[in-house]
Amino acid sequence: MSNALKTRYDVAVIGAGPAGLAAAAVTARAGLETIVLDENPSPGGQVYRAVTTTPLHATTVPGDDYRRGLDLVGELERSGAQLVSTAMVWSVSRELEIGISRNGSAQLLSARRIVLATGALERPFPVPGWTLPGVMTVGAAQTLLKSSGLVPRGSVVLAGLGPLLWLYAAQLLDAGASINAILETTPRRNLLSAVPYAPAFLLSPYFSKGLALLSRVRRRVRILRGATRIAALGDGQIQAVRFEAGGREMRLPVDNLLLHQGVAPNVNLAMSIGVEHRWDALQLCWRPIADEFGTTSIPGIAVAGDGAGICGAWAAEQRGRLAGLRIVNELAGGRVVEAPSEQSLRQSLRRWQLGRGFLDRLYQPAAQFRVPEDDAVIVCRCEEVTAGQIRHAVRIGCEGPNQLKSFLRCGMGPCQGRLCGLTVTELMAAERRVAPQAVGYYRLRPPVKPITLAELASLPQGDAAVSAVVRQ
Repeated sequence: MSNALKTRYDVAVIGAGPAGLAAAAVTARAGLETIVLDENPSPGGQVYRAVTTTPLHATTVPGDDYRRGLDLVGELERSGAQLVSTAMVWSVSRELEIGISRNGSAQLLSARRIVLATGALERPFPVPGWTLPGVMTVGAAQTLLKSSGLVPRGSVVLAGLGPLLWLYAAQLLDAGASINAILETTPRRNLLSAVPYAPAFLLSPYFSKGLALLSRVRRRVRILRGATRIAALGDGQIQAVRFEAGGREMRLPVDNLLLHQGVAPNVNLAMSIGVEHRWDALQLCWRPIADEFGTTSIPGIAVAGDGAGICGAWAAEQRGRLAGLRIVNELAGGRVVEAPSEQSLRQSLRRWQLGRGFLDRLYQPAAQFRVPEDDAVIVCRCEEVTAGQIRHAVRIGCEGPNQLKSFLRCGMGPCQGRLCGLTVTELMAAERRVAPQAVGYYRLRPPVKPITLAELASLPQGDAAVSAVVRQ
């Protein structure tokens, strides 16, 4: 596919995961000039990371579901959509102008419609010692496995909860690695709240897959259930993990501690545009307010996939197709495309979302792992701001994350709050004894990703831009 960019497209899709690939294929097949922008070297998103380049294709490690990504990439290629990789989107305006950076220079392009398919981020897991070398997230470790075939050496302990934790454990075992233990942190009360939603989950395509996955891992790995008060210990490098389980404190020597407690929508770009969001009390995250087609509060901007609320890869794909169909109806007069009908897409989406209520309740992370009890725990890794500092700021009058920037520079580092935003919101809400919605989130402005002054200076300079900074 050509990497030469035009200045204007009918449709711009940001993100080449399942939702973005599906949405772009629908609009391109309808004759709409479509571009897909993705900052990774190859398409697939996190779920299908490096699916076209992975060294694992000759093995059984990634699993059959992973290979679904090849079908989506092939569908995109046949559609005629333009895929531009290593293109970092750092700005989207309400006027549908997109700022991107690639190959060391920045450019602007515009579109008649934009689909945000930015996917999900791993939820922060702020525990004592989580910044030590040797501690990383399960998602990061899985990225290394998919993209390079790398597995952790030495003693490995996984801690947390959720489907991705068990999937990666199975993949790690299939890759020939060993896991010393899994510290399972699912609160027992979660099962009670999830039970009423179990019948729907029994009808879900994920039920048999999940059951087989759990059985494979449990046969080969020591599982310590009900783990609480997890802490990574070490001097300059993790050496042990301390936790409580079964009413007693335990320690395990460890070279690699991999943490995971679910994922949350990656909302930074959508929030920077001004898309309205609300706090989801079940998934414990911010999510954009959008209809079933991904239509948001900003005309011309749609969201699709996990960026609109965690739903899983197969459901994300259907959301992407629905968003694409709506755009075709708006811009191409409902031109017939080679895609399932709207009705069949809705039915498929409902099928893949069966049991979502069960999973969301069963794997809702415990408060102690979302809001650090220890004041010494670092919350904002970029600026090294601790939980105690944030609590103190609230006590002396700081009411929200944006004011907190003035107090502590919290959320002003390179990640722009992606690694601390949820923790900060919940921590401040708990300290103020109000709902997270009342506290809010960081006010985000472009650039939402770090870019250099040289990249900004490379932007085309028209008369209006020059006159804005030069005395005439």
